[in-house]
Amino acid sequence: MASSEARTRQKQRQRTPNVGVRAALFLALFTCTLRCSECEKPSNIVLILADDQDVYLGGMTPMKKTKALIGDAGATFSNAFTATPLCCPSRSSILTGQYPHNHAVRNNSLDGNCSSPLWQKGPETTAFPVYLSKQHYQTFYAGKYLNQYGKKETGNVGYVPPGWDQWHALMGNSQYYNYTLSVNGKAEQHGDNYEKDYLTDLILNRSLHFLDDRSPQRPFFIMLSPPAPHSPWTAAPQYEKNFTDVKAPRDGSFDKPGKDKHWLLRQPSNPMPSTSLNFLDNAYRKSFLYQDMSPLSTEMFYSQFSLPIDKRQLYDFDIRIPLMVRGPGIKPQQTLSAPVLNIDLAPTFLDISGLNLSFVNMDGQSFLSQMAPELRNGTARPYFLVEYTGEGHLDPDPACPKLGPGLSQCFPDCVCEDAYNNTYACVRTLVEHNLQYCEFADSESFVEVYNLTSDPHQLENIVKKVDPTLLQAMNQRLIKLQSCEGDSCRATKI
Repeated sequence: MASSEARTRQKQRQRTPNVGVRAALFLALFTCTLRCSECEKPSNIVLILADDQDVYLGGMTPMKKTKALIGDAGATFSNAFTATPLCCPSRSSILTGQYPHNHAVRNNSLDGNCSSPLWQKGPETTAFPVYLSKQHYQTFYAGKYLNQYGKKETGNVGYVPPGWDQWHALMGNSQYYNYTLSVNGKAEQHGDNYEKDYLTDLILNRSLHFLDDRSPQRPFFIMLSPPAPHSPWTAAPQYEKNFTDVKAPRDGSFDKPGKDKHWLLRQPSNPMPSTSLNFLDNAYRKSFLYQDMSPLSTEMFYSQFSLPIDKRQLYDFDIRIPLMVRGPGIKPQQTLSAPVLNIDLAPTFLDISGLNLSFVNMDGQSFLSQMAPELRNGTARPYFLVEYTGEGHLDPDPACPKLGPGLSQCFPDCVCEDAYNNTYACVRTLVEHNLQYCEFADSESFVEVYNLTSDPHQLENIVKKVDPTLLQAMNQRLIKLQSCEGDSCRATKI
């Protein structure tokens, strides 16, 4: 950090833990603080939400400080998943603690309910910051919110979601320079000056101002959502020349043909042409530039089954997420294997705040008992749902007219990441069997099944080899999960 303000804030950040701020860090996707038995007041909570953070393909490799300050000092969850792989639906699940079929945000578009008036009048009114505010928490948000936030159709930047005392939210999708912030409902324009405008540093500095100005008599909740490592992958100047020789990993399912998979995985040419490989390597290198800068540092990327980039598929490289937590009552150097979902964050925060969870309608469950079993009793879920509604365009992509309508996210060589019929629901279990069973809503009624114990890279669809009795059992679990709500989403038995 080059500016005098940034240097001052860095010193404040270093001394903050020693002046009574008992905040636990949920990172890579989170940062939180635990409610401990010896505390008279509810604990403070800090959530750091990275954008497109990867764990499958070396996403945590550059993040040495993050691992040292959070993971090594607390708990790392080795089986953390998102209930849906795409940005706006996933963020909506974090906010509401609900599966997408309950909060009804289907994709990143306004038509897909992303930050729409329907979302604002419905699920957003019962998001976790609303409950934290009622618990007398001081709440602070900074960074990217939802992809369509701030647009004219969603109320412009004058709209501030309920529950937030301090609001510094990015209009639209990820940017690092030349963006508009909603600062408590007023538009604030930013240019391309690193010291004044670089969004990752800006939200950090403003959070430190919030800590300076807050009331010490009430707990606080801070949510920081930097754009990194999402495109356009604009690194801070001091890191631009790093990782010049880094290339995307060539192992696992990299550039493997999408044999026996949904048609979207079968359509890319294989092996990948050099233009796609060069595009991928350049994007991967840029993503690594968000290296070991601070706990806000992040990194990502994937290109499996000859797909270039983006997270819209059902496979582990798109649905596994990093999760690290530190705080009072959490023992250091823990690796926890019980499955945790992004829908579990909201109930965990509310559990930490002291709220009786029977008063809220959330599909997720608190994982406080896993991190600190002496504070809570609880059980891990035996299986869970992953669901996604495909996104497409009515007209063909002008660069790829031969592909026809209904597709989206088309990259070099006309390889498309998404389509209307890339709509699927999966049931995943890690107890007794490490299996994934998925059904597509398409003309083929396509089914994919993977045994991730013998096939961790999901190369072979074994739907034709699996015992029909097991297939039927997985199908019945999926049917129940697709219509679940609240308690019924928290299965306790196989």
